[in-house]
Amino acid sequence: MIPVTSKLPQTGTTIFTVMSALAAETGAINLSQGFPDYDCPPELVDLVTRAMKDGFNQYAPMAGLMILREQISIKTEKLYGATYNPDTEITVTAGGTQAIFTAISAVIHPNDEVIIFEPAYDSYASAIKLMGGIVKSLELEPPDYRIPWDMVKRLITSKTRMIILNSPQNPTGSILSKTDIDELIAIVKGQDIFILSDEVYEHLVYDGQEHQSMARYPELRKRSFIAVSFGKLFHSTGWKIGYCLAPANLMQEFRKVHQFLVFSVNTPMQAAIAEYLKDENVYAGLPAFFQQKRDYFRNGLKNSRFKLLPCQGSYFQCVSYQDITDEKDADLAIRITREFGVASIPVSAFYSKATDHHILRFCFAKRQETLDKAVERLIKI
Repeated sequence: MIPVTSKLPQTGTTIFTVMSALAAETGAINLSQGFPDYDCPPELVDLVTRAMKDGFNQYAPMAGLMILREQISIKTEKLYGATYNPDTEITVTAGGTQAIFTAISAVIHPNDEVIIFEPAYDSYASAIKLMGGIVKSLELEPPDYRIPWDMVKRLITSKTRMIILNSPQNPTGSILSKTDIDELIAIVKGQDIFILSDEVYEHLVYDGQEHQSMARYPELRKRSFIAVSFGKLFHSTGWKIGYCLAPANLMQEFRKVHQFLVFSVNTPMQAAIAEYLKDENVYAGLPAFFQQKRDYFRNGLKNSRFKLLPCQGSYFQCVSYQDITDEKDADLAIRITREFGVASIPVSAFYSKATDHHILRFCFAKRQETLDKAVERLIKI
């Protein structure tokens, strides 16, 4: 056999795959992987069917259908007051993860340093390493997972090329504040540092708070790739369609990679989404929709022995089990799945050093009856 030198020798099967497989094996309620158990809007499905019948079945332009890019531009300006040229500054991608990977691939060279904040979505570090970059991770701590900006300043060197941010954050549900933005602006001023802003949960911000998109701030917008997902927006994670926003000079480099990675994205779904986005109510109502689920799930867990951590955004609720057991979080997640029939994700999986604060993550993007059954089981622990 030909020997293989792995580019990601420490990478195995993801915890998301492991826990979902265990949930399927045991018949447990799957609150581990982040996807809804209810259907996407039937009107959107009808629009996809119509697009297929209308002939949208061949390759889309590499950057995406112009009708969709135009709607994305309109949506972004309405939300954040930022104008992105649909011709040169918006690219439709095969999901948010592809946008993230492509942005990193476009500008990170061997030995470039990239700052990430852990717990972190696992694709960040892997993409950086594949490009030969160096991951500079800064661990955040519960319950609030706030960014210690004084520590960020210490991490920056002449080799720092990018800072990756995720707000609302997966897995913690924390969000960036205006104070965070002010700190970030001060840190990158005068520096040749790109920002990759993972904003796939942009509409899932609660309690009347404002999503702090990089698009809002000219000082940050000019250096930022913004990754967004339609899967989170339309409850259709399996469609794998998202987009990237970036100024023209950055998008030019992004598209050089994009064209050789996927070239173009599902055409009839792009056409359907373009039509569906014309009604801004389809995204304006999402915060209230998901906040109701968050509040319902949190209210049910108040009668459990779990300690609820703050959840300001995303569709994930983190809980501490420090008053229940000293088990490792991965061991407890597996035991709860087998013995109580509810699957979760151990938050240590989001730390490169498997840092264990005894925290589990549950996804509450589920039907009410699913949440009822899960709470009924979890309060028995």
